[in-house]
Amino acid sequence: MPIKTPQDLPVNQTLEKENIFVMDEDMAFHQDIRPLRIAILNLMPLKEDTELALLRSLSNTPLQVDVTFLTVKNHVSKNTSLSHLKSFYQTIDDVCDMNFDGLIVTGAPVEKLPFEEVDYWDEMKRIFAWTENHVTSTFYICWGAQAALHYFYDIPKHELSHKLFGVYSHKVRHRKVPLVRGFDDYFYAPHSRHTTVLMDDVLDIDDLIILSESKEAGMFLCMTKDGSKIFCMGHPEYDRMTLDKEYKRDKAAGLSIDLPKNYYPDDDPSNRPMMNWRGHGNTLYTNWLNYYVYQNTPYEWNRIAE
Repeated sequence: MPIKTPQDLPVNQTLEKENIFVMDEDMAFHQDIRPLRIAILNLMPLKEDTELALLRSLSNTPLQVDVTFLTVKNHVSKNTSLSHLKSFYQTIDDVCDMNFDGLIVTGAPVEKLPFEEVDYWDEMKRIFAWTENHVTSTFYICWGAQAALHYFYDIPKHELSHKLFGVYSHKVRHRKVPLVRGFDDYFYAPHSRHTTVLMDDVLDIDDLIILSESKEAGMFLCMTKDGSKIFCMGHPEYDRMTLDKEYKRDKAAGLSIDLPKNYYPDDDPSNRPMMNWRGHGNTLYTNWLNYYVYQNTPYEWNRIAE
């Protein structure tokens, strides 16, 4: 799938080396085609790493995707340069009158804080409300999923006794639902979080369907019956070395951190991590784009609210 990204976006070079078709604005301008407009609200500290992981995940269908990166204005990023943000990112003020076929909301390292104490929570509430009439389907990841479940359904998050950190096995439920079409009965996915949402709280909401769960990690994937909201508690977009970077960063900082589970061969951090989740991760994003964005979105953007 050709991905249309901002010209000169640094991760474009990496994507091209991986034979992922990246189309710049000049080439896209000369194509008579209606691309899918996908916005990515990137709340992660290392924004370029997240850009690369998500663009890889969106690159596995024949659909053309026009990507817009969003950030919050009420938070100062310490790990991404201001020049990068000014060059490649917009805020809700810039796009509030625009419509998007899909939106991805990433996780954020604020999960131990009550939602109302997050410095950009009011802005998040504005974004959540805006999606109702301006986005066909929104894919919420990790903290983004917890925050959206809290906003839309008043579902609380609960702090875990220790960090859920590693790669876990999940069982598929409701396998006829198109979002998990092509999944095996069991699949793996990474998690990295200190909080969780209880399955019983989700089961109490008639509008929500739980699509996969884990004995160790709890609920992994749920969605609204109409597919307008997807909630993913883990990180299927993670690269092979993402958990490794997190582990070694925290270790170097003197923090108490356990080895990520089911990740290093023989539980030896000097070994190259196993990657056993990318196939299902790519299938998940492809199914979302196909069944809940492409097949549900109107050709004319101004009809999304209908």
